[in-house]
Amino acid sequence: MSQEYSILMAVYRKDNPDHFDLSIRSMLNQTIQSNDFVIVCDGSLTDELNQIIENHTRNNDKIVIHRLSENVGLGNALNAALPLCKNELVARMDSDDYSLPNRIEKQLKIFQNNPNIDIVSGFVEEYDETMTNKISIKKLPLKHDDIYKYSKKRNPFNHPTVMYKKSKVLEVDGYKHLYLYEDYYLWIRMLLNGARAENIDDVLLNMRTGISMIKRRGGYKYFKEGMKLQKYMFKRKHISFFRYCYNSLVRFVVQVILTHSMRKIFFVKALRKTNNE
Repeated sequence: MSQEYSILMAVYRKDNPDHFDLSIRSMLNQTIQSNDFVIVCDGSLTDELNQIIENHTRNNDKIVIHRLSENVGLGNALNAALPLCKNELVARMDSDDYSLPNRIEKQLKIFQNNPNIDIVSGFVEEYDETMTNKISIKKLPLKHDDIYKYSKKRNPFNHPTVMYKKSKVLEVDGYKHLYLYEDYYLWIRMLLNGARAENIDDVLLNMRTGISMIKRRGGYKYFKEGMKLQKYMFKRKHISFFRYCYNSLVRFVVQVILTHSMRKIFFVKALRKTNNE
């Protein structure tokens, strides 16, 4: 397997310029460098974000900027930019997180050792929004069969850490717009289409969380969008009727009934490994 890979990142006007800058730098400082870094601008950007882009592209012709005339959402923005990635292997990266320097090296090793693998993700260490206080580690099952089983109840990959084969994503027509569920919806369609997956037993990325993320992961709109995915999985026989009902009930309680502070406790205590474990 070739060592060549593309990086795919989306940015929009509400992103923090300092976080965006750090995120780009974390990918430029990988132990194995990329020859293709595609950044899609999801609508018009602030002057500060544009200045970050100018700073990085001034002396780096490997960075490709694709500008969309209006904000279309993460899934649609990534779909617009994915065909521009010139390599088969594509590493996703968010505009406010920090990839550890050997993240890509570890992922490429998985693809090299097992050419049948199509998706590789890993653990993330979650911090507060300032990236100074560690909160927890989001762990996932490692092997394909366990990942497939886990996908029936929760998202089986950490999206900002994912590296995938571009052709396998295009086989299922890429990302589909589903508010805050674009990636989970994509993974389900890829797994049902025969894609093979593996997660690395190690932290690959530091992720900003905090109350703003907790708020986004709650509310009736978020619940309603998630139910569209649950109905899709049930229709495709990926989950049983019992699992459909159970998933729906848990999500309604956590996303609609619980307050933001209660939801934060639930995420950390029930769904994560804390730093003391």
